[in-house]
Amino acid sequence: MSGSTQRVGRIKSLATHHRTLQHGMNAWPPFLFSGIRIQKMSSDFRHVRVRLRRLPTTTNYVGTLFGGSIFAMTDPFWMLMILRNLGPEYVVWDKAAEIEFVSPGRSSVTATFDLTDEHLDELREAAAGGEKVLRWFENDVVADDGTVVARVRKQIYVRRKRDA
Repeated sequence: MSGSTQRVGRIKSLATHHRTLQHGMNAWPPFLFSGIRIQKMSSDFRHVRVRLRRLPTTTNYVGTLFGGSIFAMTDPFWMLMILRNLGPEYVVWDKAAEIEFVSPGRSSVTATFDLTDEHLDELREAAAGGEKVLRWFENDVVADDGTVVARVRKQIYVRRKRDA
């Protein structure tokens, strides 16, 4: 991670309101054309619920949800939520990811993300001296009947900016 600034694209930087970001991401081609839809994004960017619809275009050869779409529906949210909540004094990146497919996705699925005060306090404290912090966050992807379809883990890199 070189440099001390983190850039956000010019168009993306306009999406400072949660509804603007939610609608923009829902219209973003990788989500729009993959049956992925953000159903809820809280105004404080601490809660997100995402749904992947089961459609003919979102299923694989054996008729279950395509694993890449399951992973894509969970990809940006931990990094985005942490970045929005820690603020401009921090650099935040995705570092690593894991997915475990638990059962076949035979229906639409949802994933819920909840960022707590405890998460943020832990990250701020660990990064206070300018050290890099690597922290894992986990989600279950759940079918309509409550069955866990996949478990996703994302490792997030956080560092307080040197000039902060």
